[in-house]
Amino acid sequence: MQNVSKRTILWIVPIIIIAVFWYFYGPQKEITDNEYISYIKETSVTDTGEPTLEKAFSNYCEEGKWVFFRTQKNHNVVEFKGACPVDGDVNDVNLQFVVEDNQKGYKVGALLLDGVQQSEEDRDQFLNMVVSK
Repeated sequence: MQNVSKRTILWIVPIIIIAVFWYFYGPQKEITDNEYISYIKETSVTDTGEPTLEKAFSNYCEEGKWVFFRTQKNHNVVEFKGACPVDGDVNDVNLQFVVEDNQKGYKVGALLLDGVQQSEEDRDQFLNMVVSK
């Protein structure tokens, strides 16, 4: 058996630790279909009940998908990702909805246009524009 030097061990141990962290905490597959996504898709922003958010976004945006993830603080977040017209230009849009555990309600979260977070006023104006079309 060969004599393993300390230098070799000092290289191998950190690589193993990094590999273990990557395996457990690295990028994970997107969840695109679950009860929280269904809840948000079937929800309406207006008092009349029409249109649902799913119909409103599919009518307003060229392409899009719904993704679910849970934050480190255990919040359930449903995010719409798509290409939507804003001020005459088509932008990459990410709009988040924070859903309560029992699905009795939600709050509108952050809005990102081309990766830049927008103000609450801009977010609400965008959502009204999507729903009213």
